[in-house]
Amino acid sequence: MPEFDHALIISDLHLTAAYPFTANRFVDFCKNEARQVQAVFIIGDLFEFWVGDDAHLQTPFNQDIAKEIHALCASGVKVFFIAGNRDFMLGEEFKKMASWTVLPDPSVVKIGHQSWLLSHGDMLCTADPAYQLFRSFTRVPFFQYLFMLIPSQLRQKLGNRLRSRASIKYQQREYFDPIAANLKGNVTLDACAKLTEDYQCPRLIHGHTHRPGVQKEQLGHQSWTRWVLSDWDLDHPEMKPRANALLINASGITSIDLVN
Repeated sequence: MPEFDHALIISDLHLTAAYPFTANRFVDFCKNEARQVQAVFIIGDLFEFWVGDDAHLQTPFNQDIAKEIHALCASGVKVFFIAGNRDFMLGEEFKKMASWTVLPDPSVVKIGHQSWLLSHGDMLCTADPAYQLFRSFTRVPFFQYLFMLIPSQLRQKLGNRLRSRASIKYQQREYFDPIAANLKGNVTLDACAKLTEDYQCPRLIHGHTHRPGVQKEQLGHQSWTRWVLSDWDLDHPEMKPRANALLINASGITSIDLVN
């Protein structure tokens, strides 16, 4: 992995043709902000759901997204992808079309002369053991092979059901109460402590929880700083629009508002 002087990190765009304003902002991002840095890291849930390249890459919308990423790479910007819980089935065909580089979750990268630990974030939600068990199964290549044996139309129906459930989540987001929230949906202190200790990196960046901000945390004698990216949502006028990126350079890290 090369070292970069400056890079942008984004997460949780949940792209789908049903959310055109969010998709258009990503295209604009690829043509503008992303061209000003050496690398872009997309750390999960680029798409609202993905149940296999064969089920999605025949649509013009998904082909156009791959082409935009390819054009960004062709301009000289390195694009890296870490899979999320919605798009871990993105495969080799999309990778070839987009020309991006796939990284494992988690990964340590060097930007602005410092090391940064990147993760989608779902692996850190250890207060939900049922989900962690599901996650461990779905990341097994043999399980993915069996899943791909299901006809693509049926896989798409499963994905659409997931999207319908996600729409309810979006509608309820404005009423989110961080105090009363279900802790299962957030990362745990123990998981973050273990990850930063295992990788010897006190700077952790993740998405997944849709709870943007920066937290200085400590457990015992160990301390670290945790940055959380927002999701992108410009298609629900009844709610406050959200889209951000983290810009890292020699001066440090800055949250960039991409709504306007």
